[in-house]
Amino acid sequence: MPVADYKTYCRMIDHALEKKFAYPAINVTSLTTANGVLKGLAESKCDGIIQVSTGGAAFASGLYVKDMPMGAISIAEHVHRMAERYPIYVALHTDHCLAKMLDHYVVPLIEETERRRAAGKPNLFNSHMFDGSDLPLDANLGIAVNLLERCHRNEIILEVEAGVVGGTEDGIKGGGGEKLYTTPEDMLQVYRRLSGVTGARYLLAATFGNVHGVYKPGQVKLKPSILKEGQEAVEAAYGREARFALVFHGGSGSALEEIREAVDYGVVKMNIDTDTQYAFTRPIVDHLMKNYEGVLKIDGDVGNKEKYDPRSYMKLGEAALAERVKQAAADLRGVGTTLFGSGL
Repeated sequence: MPVADYKTYCRMIDHALEKKFAYPAINVTSLTTANGVLKGLAESKCDGIIQVSTGGAAFASGLYVKDMPMGAISIAEHVHRMAERYPIYVALHTDHCLAKMLDHYVVPLIEETERRRAAGKPNLFNSHMFDGSDLPLDANLGIAVNLLERCHRNEIILEVEAGVVGGTEDGIKGGGGEKLYTTPEDMLQVYRRLSGVTGARYLLAATFGNVHGVYKPGQVKLKPSILKEGQEAVEAAYGREARFALVFHGGSGSALEEIREAVDYGVVKMNIDTDTQYAFTRPIVDHLMKNYEGVLKIDGDVGNKEKYDPRSYMKLGEAALAERVKQAAADLRGVGTTLFGSGL
């Protein structure tokens, strides 16, 4: 099936809200990692989201070019072609983009989609994230409203963030303290501002102690109840239809009970990067260490081409990443939930 179109992506979100499950949203940096995600989703019969960060996009364009939009476009075009061979829906998304990076990353990608639409082609990306968490909330939402209007015209869903995700990802360092927890007042303000763009769809990354990276048990204090309190405040003020479709950032390393509690409160998308990075790298390291004398030409020897051929270990990484995606689908109650062929 081709990459989900706008109507299908909206149905995916609504389906997850109704059935109380969430989609794995996996950061990729290459064709191989994108293929691993597709494999894991297909084997789980779970729709999902492939996303590209600013750093991942720059990497994908190569060390010589280092062009973020070009790298993201390259991965997206690959996924558009390959997704047709998988019996699931997949959406394409760009991850954290700060205000200072918008004109260098998200805006050029929206422009690319506008060119495609003018030529009668499908959208390149289904959604983009604007991370205005380093700004005061009013300034954050001022930029978000303008972006949402443009996204809505082009059938693109916008993800915004209120609060701060701690830790560091792709050089983007979060803050700490009280900003790690989005308040009900924050969520009410987000709804008031963004609902003014009539008919637009958006996702909210509300923070409840989330931290990028992975930590030992007990080091990160997640409070999923914050999501419940915020949703209840919005519903009380504006009705049940105002409840948010939420995003769980910093999901790697989270306890299963915390993941599922967050899903119960409206999380439809959980970002996973650190855990899938490790899953991909672990078998590659194992291969290189076990075949040390084969992958290196030691003391003038010729080595073993079958062992240092990148395909011999990259396919191991792809397979292991796919297994971690399958675990994520199970954790998020997404196994067997695909809309593909369902008639919904």
